[in-house]
Amino acid sequence: MSANLDSCRGIHHDQTLSVRLRDRLWPGRSDPLPGPDSYAVTVGAQVLIVEDDRMLAGVLASYLTKAGHQVALAADGSEAVTTWQRTVPDVVLLDVMLPTLSGLEVLRRRRTAGDHAAVIIISARGDESDRLVGLEIGADDYVVKPLSPREIVLRVQALLRRAEQLTGSRLRERSLRLGDAEIDLAARTAARHGEPLGLTSREFDLLAFLAGHPGETFSKAALLNRVWGWDFGDNSTVTVHVRRLRQKLEDDPSDPRLVLTVGREGYRAARGDELV
Repeated sequence: MSANLDSCRGIHHDQTLSVRLRDRLWPGRSDPLPGPDSYAVTVGAQVLIVEDDRMLAGVLASYLTKAGHQVALAADGSEAVTTWQRTVPDVVLLDVMLPTLSGLEVLRRRRTAGDHAAVIIISARGDESDRLVGLEIGADDYVVKPLSPREIVLRVQALLRRAEQLTGSRLRERSLRLGDAEIDLAARTAARHGEPLGLTSREFDLLAFLAGHPGETFSKAALLNRVWGWDFGDNSTVTVHVRRLRQKLEDDPSDPRLVLTVGREGYRAARGDELV
């Protein structure tokens, strides 16, 4: 009897939590939030959720765990730095407005330290300037609140899937070259003259994709689809990542030789005969 009562209490708690979260994220919405049971379990990744809203963090953790991932939590900027170092996550969901340290400062410190984990910024600030700042610092994606837990799961899995596809589809080759840059697909690293380029996960994906298709032009929309796995999105995401990639890859980023702009809307990797 007590077990049944505890079960009923648990169901009631989950339903209450769902309603409270729904009211916070989608004011005026009356339908219940979809449950995490709708997701197929995938190969698990380590995900760090940095969010001071503990209710939201708990719901995101529930969805991601159900999708097969291991989840760690941090509720402020200082805790985020130490937990990030300790857990070595594959993906980080990073709120911007945090106690002790802002999410952007956390990201800046980890990128400066050479950490290349994929980062999805979660923010209530959706202006283009805010998104560009986050991407410039080294975020791979930027999601504006109110958000859908289902969308977050799909974005995490898209990040992981694209990284696996871009590496695995050419794994037999083991490596690629673009000019004097050597790209190790298995290790997901790139170097010039033996010096690591320090690419983020998304910068590596972009470089590997373009280097794997030398001379072929891709629009920004096509790159969003082929590298990010998105059917739609903000083209400025591609622009920022190309600029950051050039800063690490090119001798003169203002006059690139390896990653070229085609017209106003596309990019391509230089062919070998153009680099002789």
